[in-house]
Amino acid sequence: MRLVIERGELLRALGHVTSVVERRTTIPILSNVMLKAAGHVLEFKATDLEREVIEAVPAEVGQPGAVTVPAHMLHDIVRKLPDGAEVEIKRDAEKERLSITAGQARFSLQTLSAEDFPDLAAGEMTHEFEVTAADLKRLIDKTRFAISTEETRYYLNGIYLHMAQGGTGPAKHAVLRAVATDGHRLAQVELPLPAGAEGMPGVIVPRKTVHELHRLIENSASAVKVGVSQAKIRFEIGTVTLTSKLIDGTFPDYGRVIPQGNDKSMKVTNAEFMSAVDRVSTIASERGRAVKLNIGTDKLILSVNNPEGGSATEEIGVEYSSSPLEIGFNARYLLDIAGQLEGEEARFMLADPGSPTMVKDASDDSALYVLMPMRV
Repeated sequence: MRLVIERGELLRALGHVTSVVERRTTIPILSNVMLKAAGHVLEFKATDLEREVIEAVPAEVGQPGAVTVPAHMLHDIVRKLPDGAEVEIKRDAEKERLSITAGQARFSLQTLSAEDFPDLAAGEMTHEFEVTAADLKRLIDKTRFAISTEETRYYLNGIYLHMAQGGTGPAKHAVLRAVATDGHRLAQVELPLPAGAEGMPGVIVPRKTVHELHRLIENSASAVKVGVSQAKIRFEIGTVTLTSKLIDGTFPDYGRVIPQGNDKSMKVTNAEFMSAVDRVSTIASERGRAVKLNIGTDKLILSVNNPEGGSATEEIGVEYSSSPLEIGFNARYLLDIAGQLEGEEARFMLADPGSPTMVKDASDDSALYVLMPMRV
């Protein structure tokens, strides 16, 4: 194998694929990235057996071939090479070494055979559809904060992506919905069902895959091709393909925790609400983080009482005309949810101090949040 490639292309591709490579692994080849040169293309592949990232970039290939080398070491070498350098990569099969040359700098890395590199073959994808990177990023951004980190409830360790019916009554329509919950809060966001997603199986995309996908689409403007089967999901973002196993479990019937009869409505300016929660929670204990909401006619008093640290109160104006209500929430969870709202006003639908509260953007029905109260 012999090829020449521009340092910038090499660095960008390595940046995309090495993020799935574990720094500590008991299987040596999983520390490696596979380089496969053929035609006018150099293909990179990395995996942790749960996720696989592949990217192909243009290169001047003198001699085709494939090899695997330590991923993070190669990435560090390329990162330190001068901008604009032409990098020559050559494999010495006899010595089982790969040489990397740029100008006067020359490196030699130990290799392992590409034949032993695991393949996370995606197999047949039963459903394929396209979404814009912006829409997919929105689904992830508005739900991933609520993914559970409790390993015992592994079926909550991801985002549940599925087809559902959105809207109400005659306005009901098919949507692609993302849901995440950790038992304390729930986030649900949806977009019109893309062509090709009809009848797709409901799948749980693992937390690590969600974060990897978010990183890959962060600055992408291209449409994302999504392929789904019962066991795997694949995302094609420009020249990068991310394939992942799905969580093998059943996501709970989340509809049962979304309150239907909450008849007390409070509207509040979201930025003002967030600032007030942030200020009074400065006093809250790290363990409890509880903030009390005392809601009366057109006013809200937020208070925190920490026997060890002191107390804090703040009053802000709201739109509220139901009977007075006192309810407590985890301040961090309140701020997480309020931070997802894009409009100026937040709408809280409440019932009583012991029942879940629903929070929505007053100007957007495509996302909703549910928050369990705390005793204060």
